Amino acid sequence: MTAVVPMVLRLVDQSVAMLLQPTQATGETVAAPSLLAVGLERGLRALVLAGAILFVAGVLGLDLGTIAARETMATRLVAGVLKAGIVLLALDLLWHLFRAWVDRRLADAEASAEPGSEEARRKARLRTLLPMLRNVALVVLATMAVLMALSSLGFEIGPLIAGAGVVGVAVGFGAQTIVRDIIAGIFYLMDDAFRVGEYIQSGNFKGTVESFSLRSIKLRHHRGPLFIVPFGSLGAIQNMSRDWIIDNMIISVTYDTDLDKAKRIIKQIGKELLEIEEFRPNIIETLKMQGVDQFGDFAIQIRMKMKTKPGEQFTIRRRAYAMIKKAFESNGIKFAFPTVQVAGSGEPTAAFAKQALDLVPPKGEAA
Repeated sequence: MTAVVPMVLRLVDQSVAMLLQPTQATGETVAAPSLLAVGLERGLRALVLAGAILFVAGVLGLDLGTIAARETMATRLVAGVLKAGIVLLALDLLWHLFRAWVDRRLADAEASAEPGSEEARRKARLRTLLPMLRNVALVVLATMAVLMALSSLGFEIGPLIAGAGVVGVAVGFGAQTIVRDIIAGIFYLMDDAFRVGEYIQSGNFKGTVESFSLRSIKLRHHRGPLFIVPFGSLGAIQNMSRDWIIDNMIISVTYDTDLDKAKRIIKQIGKELLEIEEFRPNIIETLKMQGVDQFGDFAIQIRMKMKTKPGEQFTIRRRAYAMIKKAFESNGIKFAFPTVQVAGSGEPTAAFAKQALDLVPPKGEAA
């Protein structure tokens, strides 16, 4: 039996692969096994192993259904091990089916979608929730497997569960921070505060959400560092990847600038930005001049704004600044910068310059 079972299992794997090969030989790369493949493979393996267990029980003359009437401790132990094996096989089948379903959904969620569309948001939410759901299912099934296996071996799991509850309360009091982190993470996900791939900021932490566990989140800063932040330490979340963003820009021009002319030029630049194929899908409201922001000491500050999709404003802003500089120079509009003027009745003379120099003591001489 020890030599036959591995051979049968290999035969099952090869048979399943040959059976499903015609449906997968379409030239596409299969990102994750299908439910049919996993169900056939793990189900047949479970049947083979369960059959082997029942065969061993028959050879030993054990009736797994009436084993409670047996008096021999060794007989009960052997039968308990066989029953625990059947239970573990059933739970193993459930786990692999559930994991295959999650992997297939994640593979579908990785497919590209139009940025900002409802489909893209739905896929981002799936990429966020499914890994956590898979981890929770693993913990639940593993706990069930351990308890059912102990029950099959003849252990009374009622006191064990009660004791685990008492220990859980004690651990809860001693690990309040961990409990707070887990509960905070659950509420963040319920509120849909962030998703995998979004850029968020919370206090001193900011970056793109790469992944998260039951108690912490991983944020990749745009310069490279990776922050691992417990959920309980996040606080208020600033999500910079949702819906749209308004980008404000300010430029300084001289006081003799024709503001109406500047407004017409900026409006024309906004139209030209919309004509650029690279920018058109990402601009919601094109560049426009709002007016004078304030009168400075040496310049008039003009405020402009545009509405774009999140994360796309940086490239568009750089192009807009370059176009504004070129257009202003060609139309005689000057950018302001600080200067120093010396007041006087006329042009400074050489005698005045010499007099100023005489007031400066030579180097090394006391003033």
